[in-house]
Amino acid sequence: MKVNNKKPIPQIPWRQVLLWVITFIVMVSLYSKMGQSQAAKDMDYSEFRAKIASGDILKVSIGPDSIAGTFKDDGKESKFKTPRISDDNDLVRDLVAAKIPFKGETDKSWIYSLLMNVGWVALFFAAWYFLFIRPQRGDGKSALNFAKSKAKLQDPQEQNITFKDVAGVEEAKEEVQDIIKFLRNPKHFQKLGAKLPKGVLLYGAPGTGKTLLAKAVAGEAKVAFFSASASEFVEMFVGVGAARVRDLFNNAKKNAPAIIFIDELDAVGRRRFAGIGGGHDEREQTLNQLLIELDGFESKQGIILMASTNRPDVLDPALTRPGRFDRHINIPAPDMKGRKEILEVHAKKVKMSQDIDLETIAKGTPGFVGADLANVINEAAILAARHDKEAVGTQDIEEAVERVMAGPQRKSRVISDKEKRVIAAHEAGHTVIAKKSQHSDPVHKVSIIPRGPALGYTLQLPLEDKYLVTKSEILDRLTVLLGGRAAEDILFGEITTGAHDDLSRTTAYARKMVAELGMSEKLGPISVQTDQNEVFLGMEMGRHKNYSEDLAKAIDSEVSLLVKESYNKAKEILRANKTALETLIARLIEKEVVEAAEIDEILGIKKEDKKPDGADDADIKLEQSPVVVPEDAQRLEKEQEEADA
Repeated sequence: MKVNNKKPIPQIPWRQVLLWVITFIVMVSLYSKMGQSQAAKDMDYSEFRAKIASGDILKVSIGPDSIAGTFKDDGKESKFKTPRISDDNDLVRDLVAAKIPFKGETDKSWIYSLLMNVGWVALFFAAWYFLFIRPQRGDGKSALNFAKSKAKLQDPQEQNITFKDVAGVEEAKEEVQDIIKFLRNPKHFQKLGAKLPKGVLLYGAPGTGKTLLAKAVAGEAKVAFFSASASEFVEMFVGVGAARVRDLFNNAKKNAPAIIFIDELDAVGRRRFAGIGGGHDEREQTLNQLLIELDGFESKQGIILMASTNRPDVLDPALTRPGRFDRHINIPAPDMKGRKEILEVHAKKVKMSQDIDLETIAKGTPGFVGADLANVINEAAILAARHDKEAVGTQDIEEAVERVMAGPQRKSRVISDKEKRVIAAHEAGHTVIAKKSQHSDPVHKVSIIPRGPALGYTLQLPLEDKYLVTKSEILDRLTVLLGGRAAEDILFGEITTGAHDDLSRTTAYARKMVAELGMSEKLGPISVQTDQNEVFLGMEMGRHKNYSEDLAKAIDSEVSLLVKESYNKAKEILRANKTALETLIARLIEKEVVEAAEIDEILGIKKEDKKPDGADDADIKLEQSPVVVPEDAQRLEKEQEEADA
């Protein structure tokens, strides 16, 4: 399909030309007056010698052919110049005797004089050319082009990204198929009365592939693709953003059919007047112009606006209503099948060992999005190259997963024997309780090697993707989280700061159970709005609690009770398995890393007891996260918020 790249014939800005000519004349006049006021008086040499004798000469500059300086002229200081007489050998002696400061000076060349008198005029015209004439030629390299759109136009013939490069979002790909068909053959839809959606909003967590999907749509449709970031529209100058929006849509109309893609739409699409600042700032003017443009073009023009955001809840309702962004497509985190497909896409670009099972990697990375999986493959390739390997192996993949989630190992960090024992006891406490809890995810590995900000970590691997979490699973999760603090208390009779993150997560889980998920027997199935959400532009500042102080006290009491019960349960489990706990601590201090099979051996767990429903040993190879418990509840919450939005 041919893209219209013709540029309009530039018009001469006569008003600007007239303004600059007048400015030039004024500057020349001022320069002439300044030059006249500063002109040096021609003085005869005899008069010059007489004034030296009378003490009227103030200072002198002696050049090869002339003498210049200042003298007293009726009580005022004036400049003079006089030719130099080469036969006057007593001049320097007389100047010294009269105590007149003097210096030698070379005459300035004619080039210097030319630059001083004509150069600034040339500079004036050069500035005029680069600021006014050159922009009219369309090269776009002028400071006055800030009102032009910065969107990049990609030629259809240069678009190499297609649906084969996008994996793990099959439902989203199906949703945009009809858009591609419409752009390719609009008459097929128009004869049935169908209209092309004006806007398609792609929303989801960061890294799920929203931008990649938009590029693939343009690649499949083979139409012009304008891509821009929403932050590029907003500048410090009022009105620039609106002008750039107009320019962007005008360019798209000239190259129709076309796709306009705006990344991170929430940068300009947030709710207007959300409680802070005025109602006429630059961002709101940009948003208003975007709304006008969406209403201004017809579907038959073959233009569609696609946008992506991580925060659909903060967008202005006027922007997301039907008739503007007609279609909202959720791009969720991929499931196990989707993760495998994404890994296959990225693995094609890397030399992989034959023994690598991508399905096993996909099972071991629940919650990972496309960007995470791409990073895993890239990190594994870097690790393999670092060790001069011929191909990426399973060990490289496992290390890459841990690096992506927890950061690199810090083996060089010096830890005292006393602190090492405390860290080992803390991680062993998590591990023992996770193994002895009925509803806890299986433990894959426990380590006391510092990694990232963590001094140690216990890795658990869910056997499958979970979309619902039961109350029993959350209660076991609370117990596992408090296992580290409980182990420190039992073995040393002293607690440390190492459980700070565990306590924060435990409290957050317990409060969510009581206040939002209706899992408190005392309060019953109620859900109240708490203050845990992020404040957005003051929207929550003026919001009042929708529950009484008595209910707030009851919530706090129930949260405290849940945490205390879980802590006491953790201590009971550890006391009942104290021998195994101390054995695991000793093994950790000795080896620093203990794998799942060795943990089962220490705790006396038989293979047939730990084998889950129909799962084989290959199912437990990789880990979910470098923390005690996976974030299933938080992920469920995010998905619920996205569904509500």
